Amino acid sequence: MLSNIVVTTFLQGGWVMWPILATFFLALCCLLDRVVWWLFLKTTLRPTQQEQARIAIGTGDFTTAWNLTQNTPDPYLKNLAEGMTHAHTSMLAAMQLDATHLIEKSEARMWVISTLITLAPLLGLFGTVVGIMGSFSFVGDEQLAPARVSGGIAEALIATACGIAIAILCLLPYNFFRKRVAVLRASFERWINHTELLARSAKEHGHDLEAFASKTQERFASRPKTQD
Repeated sequence: MLSNIVVTTFLQGGWVMWPILATFFLALCCLLDRVVWWLFLKTTLRPTQQEQARIAIGTGDFTTAWNLTQNTPDPYLKNLAEGMTHAHTSMLAAMQLDATHLIEKSEARMWVISTLITLAPLLGLFGTVVGIMGSFSFVGDEQLAPARVSGGIAEALIATACGIAIAILCLLPYNFFRKRVAVLRASFERWINHTELLARSAKEHGHDLEAFASKTQERFASRPKTQD
């Protein structure tokens, strides 16, 4: 029963409903993609190991910090591993570059959602214009005018309502995801700056992270290469 009403209403909206429907499915796919991405990111976080790594960096126990960053899905610990690897060149720059890649992934397809927020109402408005134009074309026919005019107005209202509904559907999650991106960016900035301060504090107490990074690079370089 409900499906019949939906199909009938869709057909009454005219041919403009087809691009509106395509817009709806595209918006739904993008929103689901973002939901899955953020949920997956949440499952990779290891707050306990992050705190342990910070303590290890601050106390100069770089070996423990390095071991915590290995074989972990946590993006913050991976970011720390990138910084420790390049500590002898520029730890801060390495961590910032690594964080930038993740921030870019968090913003993926957001431009599509933003575009659909504007496009959907415009398609609805276009359907309004088409429906009203169709209504005016039957005004001269006294017998068919009332039915035709009402049909054109219904077409215009349906297209407009659907376009606005899609924009609303996209707007709320879009603003939520933009907020999450901002929080993630600020979180990485705090993580990187805190790590740099801890590394400097450790260096003042005689624990040089740059020297550890150089030794780590030499250790990796001295390993025999495996042959396929």
